[in-house]
This record gives sequence, structure tokens and C-alpha cells, in this order.
Amino acid sequence: MWSKYCLAHLIVCLCALLAFPAHAAMRVDIYGPGQNTVSLALAAPLKGPAAEATGLGAELNKLVQENLNVLPFMKLTDPRAVLGGIVLEGAEPPKLDFNRFQIAGADIVVTALWPSGDSGSGVVQMRAFETNTGNRLFGKEYAGVTKKLLPEVADRFCADLLEALTGNGDFFRSTLVFSQKTGKMQGNLWIVKPTGRDLRKITNIKGEPLSPAWSRDGRFIVFTHLDHKSHALGVWDRASGQVQRIRFPGNTVIGPSFMPDNRVAVSLSNGRTPDIYLLNHAFQKERALESSPYINVSPSFDSTGTKMAFTSNRLGGPQIFMKDLSSGAVSRVSKGGSYNTEANISPDGTLVVYSRMTDYGHRIFVQDMLTGEERQVSFGPGSDEQPSFCADSYFIAFASTRGGGRSIYLTTRHGGEARKVPTGVGNASFPRWGLTGGGGKGK
Repeated sequence: MWSKYCLAHLIVCLCALLAFPAHAAMRVDIYGPGQNTVSLALAAPLKGPAAEATGLGAELNKLVQENLNVLPFMKLTDPRAVLGGIVLEGAEPPKLDFNRFQIAGADIVVTALWPSGDSGSGVVQMRAFETNTGNRLFGKEYAGVTKKLLPEVADRFCADLLEALTGNGDFFRSTLVFSQKTGKMQGNLWIVKPTGRDLRKITNIKGEPLSPAWSRDGRFIVFTHLDHKSHALGVWDRASGQVQRIRFPGNTVIGPSFMPDNRVAVSLSNGRTPDIYLLNHAFQKERALESSPYINVSPSFDSTGTKMAFTSNRLGGPQIFMKDLSSGAVSRVSKGGSYNTEANISPDGTLVVYSRMTDYGHRIFVQDMLTGEERQVSFGPGSDEQPSFCADSYFIAFASTRGGGRSIYLTTRHGGEARKVPTGVGNASFPRWGLTGGGGKGK
């Protein structure tokens, strides 16, 4: 009996392995200096053999295509270039014809199968294959798919695909928060997906919010809040949609930022110049993280919470510095230029991005902490400021006046053409990334 059971269990396991081959070795190195590109084709979604899914399936494929078009290292294959068409006999081998996609120049083909149809709530099975080997990169099933949930499913799939290809899919799991000015010392916080979807206002308060920052768990956003009477620390609670306002002695609150344990670091003034303080979970002053007779502002932290990048004028003009919070050692990061501000460290701790004043306006620079090399990643016209890293340590958001008013743009650690993020009417500034689906109640 035991041997028969084991044999049957082994057969089931072997069948499962045959049905789902091991992951291919194909990876796209988006972090190395010689970033390569990948060509991807989307096969027509199916609800059966050679039966195209023209309802939810077609809508989901369109959303996936829009998402992937944002990626600078992704080239989508024109369906018209696929001889024999993109409607297949099946969504996986042996009924998946890889040859037609390989001839069209695609490195990867993505298939989607709606086994119960795509006219209402259902299940979609999505897979990605390497065309030259037929190896499956990954495959997942997404259940309970409705028309309303299609954008979320598209983001989930694209995050899974990006993670399979590059090792990190946090771009499609992220939401940007930014400040939108509506008048003199008046504005509100908004959130939007980096692809431009799900744009909405989350605060409705008097005064102007500056320098917002997400907590690592996605529940809170802290920001500097200005009105005609005072500076304060603003705290937006995702669960309630409410904002509380916390004042400190000295009436100076600059550039709050969350540490990995959800405690906040912020520049507060105890005298003539602001220093960086750590607040506890009740947003009360706990201890100084960097104190000196000079200005110390704009703290940001790597994912371990042991490295802090900040801006200080201790050498005259503002420059970027790094503090090892374990040893207390402080080192200079920015070597060129006389005016460097708004430091933001990549979560992996290897890069620091900042804004530099040049003869042509502010530009965004990235300092590689491993190689010591500095790279300019934004170019005019206009002025580029307030950069911040995505959780993937690859994408960078920044505010720019290149289009006339102030808007949000995306670039990468390598630079390249900046892409504008739709943010509605009004000047948008201070973009910051958060790993959240972008929910919560607006007020």
C-alpha cells in the first residue's frame, strides 16, 4: 500500500514538473552599465483553442500593453509583424507556435487564457515564455477578475513579469504621492500610479503640504505643512483618510522621512539652524541623528536604516553627505558643483540622487557609492528638482518645469528620455514613492 501511494505521488509530481518547466535563465540586467533591452510580444488572449477572448481579455491585454510601454528597456512587437497572426491554437506548448514570434524578433511571448470565458467575473491564466527555447519564465493564475479589477490585475501581472526578468517588480506595485499647489500657500496631496492611473486627491486642508513621504508599510504619509501662522508636521493616515498636524518648538519642520521601522526623521530647529531628529511612533522627539552648528536637512534612508543621506552647508554651500548610523561616520557624497541639495538614497544603498544648480538650471545627478562615479541623468529645458528613488532602486521621479508649469517626470538611474506622469491641472512637485496599491480614503 505504501509503495503504491509513493509511486502515485511521484507520478503526480513528475506530471506537474512536465506541465510547468523550470524557469529559464533569461534575465534583463537593468542595473549594469550596459543595460540591455528585451523584445516582447503579446499573443491574443484566448478562451479556448484558437478562440480569441474579445471581452475582458482584450481589455486586460490593452492595459498590460500600456504598462509595458512605460519600461525603457522593453520593446513591444508589432502584431502585424507576426506572420500567421497572434491568435494561437493554445496558450502553452505544444499548441503555442514560438517560431512565428521568434521570426518577428520577439525574445518573449506572453499568453493569456480565460478557461471559463471572459464575459464576467472569471479566472485568467497568464504565462511568459522565452521564444528561442520555449522555456517558461513564469506563469500565474489570477482569480476573481472583474472589469473593475482589470487595472489591478494588469499591475500585478506586470510586477510579476518584471520581477521574473529583472529581479524586482516594485515599479508596478508603487504609488507616487505629490504636492499640487492651488494658490498662494495653498495646496493638497495627491496620489497616482507611476503609469498615470488612479489619480486622486487625498487631502483637503488649509495651507500647503511640502515634501511628503510614505511609511514603509504604506499606511502613513508625513509631510511639512505650512500655513500663515506656523510650520508643522502633517500626518495622513491611510486607514481613516484623516490628517493630524503636529507642531514643534522652534516652528521649523523640514523634509520628514520614514525609517524602515516606521519611525520618522525630520529636520527641526532648536536654535539658529535645523538639525535632524528621530521621532518615536507617537511622532515625539526621541534623539538627534545629526546635530552641528550648520544646517542639516532632507534625511533619507536605505532599506536597512543604517545609511542616511542628507544635505548640509557645513562646507559653505549646500552639499550632500552620508552618515553611517552604526559607526557615526560622516562622508561627503557630492564632489562637483557648489550647490547640491535634496538628497535621496536608493533603497539598496548603492546610489544617491540629488539636484544640482548649474548654469542652465537645476539638473538631477546620481552618485554611485560603489564606483565613485557621478552621472547626470536629467537634461533641460527648464529646471529639474526633488528627485526620489523607487523601491526598485532603478526608477527616479522628479519635478520639472521643462513643460512650462511644474510637473512630475520619470527617468532611471542610467538617465535617458524623461517620461511625464499625468497629474491633472496645477503645479505638481515633491514626488515620493510608496509600496502600496494606492487605496485609502480621500478627505
